Amino acid sequence: MTAEIITIGDEILIGQIVDSNSAFIAQNLNKIGISVHQITSIEDDKSHILQTLEEASVRADVIIITGGLGPTNDDVTKNTLCEYFDDILVNNEEVLEHVEELFAKHISTPISNLNREQALVPSKAHILFNKYGTAPGLWLKKGEKVFIAMPGVPFEMKMMMELEVIPKLKKEFKRSFIFHKTIKTYGLGESAIALRIEEWERNLPVSIKLAYLPALGKVRLRLSGKGENEEELKLAIEHEFEKIYPLLEDIISDYSGDDDDITLTINKLLVAKKCFLAVAESCTGGEIAAEFTANPGASNCFKGGTVTYATQSKLDILGVPAGLIEKHSVVSAEVCEAMAKNVKKMFKSDYALATTGNAGPTKGDSDAEVGTVYISLATPEGVFSKKFILGKSREQVVKKAVAKAFEMLLKELNGK
Repeated sequence: MTAEIITIGDEILIGQIVDSNSAFIAQNLNKIGISVHQITSIEDDKSHILQTLEEASVRADVIIITGGLGPTNDDVTKNTLCEYFDDILVNNEEVLEHVEELFAKHISTPISNLNREQALVPSKAHILFNKYGTAPGLWLKKGEKVFIAMPGVPFEMKMMMELEVIPKLKKEFKRSFIFHKTIKTYGLGESAIALRIEEWERNLPVSIKLAYLPALGKVRLRLSGKGENEEELKLAIEHEFEKIYPLLEDIISDYSGDDDDITLTINKLLVAKKCFLAVAESCTGGEIAAEFTANPGASNCFKGGTVTYATQSKLDILGVPAGLIEKHSVVSAEVCEAMAKNVKKMFKSDYALATTGNAGPTKGDSDAEVGTVYISLATPEGVFSKKFILGKSREQVVKKAVAKAFEMLLKELNGK
């Protein structure tokens, strides 16, 4: 089966909000064997919606629409669907009862006729219950094509997708199996990886596709397949992964197949070793700590950190010797290693990362060139540092430095 997602709303087209709905819908359709072939964002305009629905019905079996179901004049989806399906709006007593109950129990403002009109739905539609909002979802058919309309409010849409749409799709349609597995690598770009695995990639079965998903300092390699037999499909992809592992063993950050971020992989390794991490950040401004603690469970392996951005704070908070800074400058391996050692001692951690550098656009308290970053890692055995030249863009220097810091720690934890 194939699907197309249509998001409706001028606020998406002018960049006022980011379309997160499509990603959520696509992920959940993929899990049940429905391939998304196209995602389209359009304005709140009847003629544009009608044209898009007609075009989508040619390309896909299931067309999912979000947005435009609200009670205000700019929400035109329901009336447009009536025109497309040659239908009329009728009052649904169950929806009306739900809307009135929501207002009575949870909403302080008085209910209005606009709110009650949410109970007007196309007569041909199967109603999808909206537990958290007033706009019901709609399930309509035209020939063999299914059209599903859901609210654009993300938490309402997500609940409806999980409780109403996915179960109904699974019940009504026979679907193929789709299976993905991902290897995460670090420290090598996609073109260099492609050269390493060129022969392996050339010999992949036609039923299995490889995708490169690059980001700063890391590349995910995803193998995807579709088939009628779930076990055979999984075995085929596992077999190809066993072949690729020796080719990339030195740069693989995680081989579990889970789509975890590198910080989650580090988290798991630290917890397994019963070890803790601390950080002392200068040029990265707290980004290492922020990324690491964004994941649940970070408290099981993260002690804390400092952002000693100014030179004086390195002296006052971390106790870096003034003579060390005078001799080597604040952007140096020696100062960075002192930061790592001292923050490790301060937080009584097993490992500590430290960063110092010139992110730009000016040089600051050091004569080191813009883009120069030192990263140090203190371990139970000692401390070491690396120097990086990361470019002239301040934003990119910081992001690359964070990625390099995690690479260094991951490599150490993996014993590489």
